[in-house]
Amino acid sequence: MKTLGNILWFLLTGFWTGLAYAFLGLIWCITIIGIPFGKQCFKLAGLMFWPFGKDVDCEFGKHAILNIIWIIFGGLELCLGFLLAGLFWCITIIGIPFGKQCFKFARLALMPFGATVK
Repeated sequence: MKTLGNILWFLLTGFWTGLAYAFLGLIWCITIIGIPFGKQCFKLAGLMFWPFGKDVDCEFGKHAILNIIWIIFGGLELCLGFLLAGLFWCITIIGIPFGKQCFKFARLALMPFGATVK
């Protein structure tokens, strides 16, 4: 089931969101100060392409300052976007698994530092 979910996710949502995160990571990596933020974007881009079957452990308190900077420079907007996408996916019964993935991404989009993808 996770293979089918990953294929559908990739075709409907994952390709574009993964590319967007990869591009955002490249933009962040232009400066030396932005490299940690770019690395987080690349980690999230990989998760965006194939999210089903992967779990995320979160310890957001480990890097509180970096998470606050992330929130200021776009994390809040990304989180709200994923929350809205999750709500739209959950309108139908078939879209509920995709909505749950969007809610997982909303949490990561708000504070990605300290999160580990398994």
